[in-house]
Amino acid sequence: MPIADLGDRSLHYVRRGEGLPLLLIQGMAGHHLMWGEALLSDLERDFDVVAFNHRGIGDSSRAEPPYEITDLADDAAALMTALGWADANVFGVSLGGMVAQQVAIRHPERVRTLTLGCTYAGKGGTLGSPGLSRIARARATGDVRETMRASYEVNLSPALRVDESWFARFADAALAERVPGQVIMMQQQAALRHDAVADLAGIDVPTLVVHGTADEVVTFANAAHVAGAIPGARLEVMPDVGHLFWWERPELTAKLLREHAR
Repeated sequence: MPIADLGDRSLHYVRRGEGLPLLLIQGMAGHHLMWGEALLSDLERDFDVVAFNHRGIGDSSRAEPPYEITDLADDAAALMTALGWADANVFGVSLGGMVAQQVAIRHPERVRTLTLGCTYAGKGGTLGSPGLSRIARARATGDVRETMRASYEVNLSPALRVDESWFARFADAALAERVPGQVIMMQQQAALRHDAVADLAGIDVPTLVVHGTADEVVTFANAAHVAGAIPGARLEVMPDVGHLFWWERPELTAKLLREHAR
């Protein structure tokens, strides 16, 4: 993976394909491999795709507490500068969707189109969920496999999990990069403080909101709240799909991004 020097920190990233610039922003405990090969190989046919690791993840610079979602948004904008991009299509999921919101708010000139997946906007939305509670209980045991099993079951829909081979794929991807527990806690605290609702009304770029109805991590009730807060935003619902909708429906996700960017 190449490294982008942002001055006071650096971010590792992957870059694939040619075409329209597309910046992918992962969620809590996520990293570049969590996008999945199926999605990336589809996107690279039409996009210059960049997926990066947040500060503290993998080989990106150490994360020092405290930080806010706005700091991660500034990281994303600085990465675009390092890449030589004046602007880009921005796609953020979960915590990355919160980051993408702040990129559009703080750096509106850098965003061509905005796509927000399975995310939360702040006051009026619902951040707590049974899925997050289950993951927290599993982490408290200190058992890595139990934590991985809980994360797998709450992130992917029951329909997908009928094929048990998905667990090995999920675990292999999740564990492929260093994700310190302290960084996850910092991300969680930043997410709890996130409230962009008042500023979302000022977003003036084409916005697409995507959410699966079987999401147990950021519940589906947030979809209408996020879309309703942004003028002209369009909501795309994926029935019976879980939190990692781009794993369950990679072709549809790529199709939506392609149509939205054009």
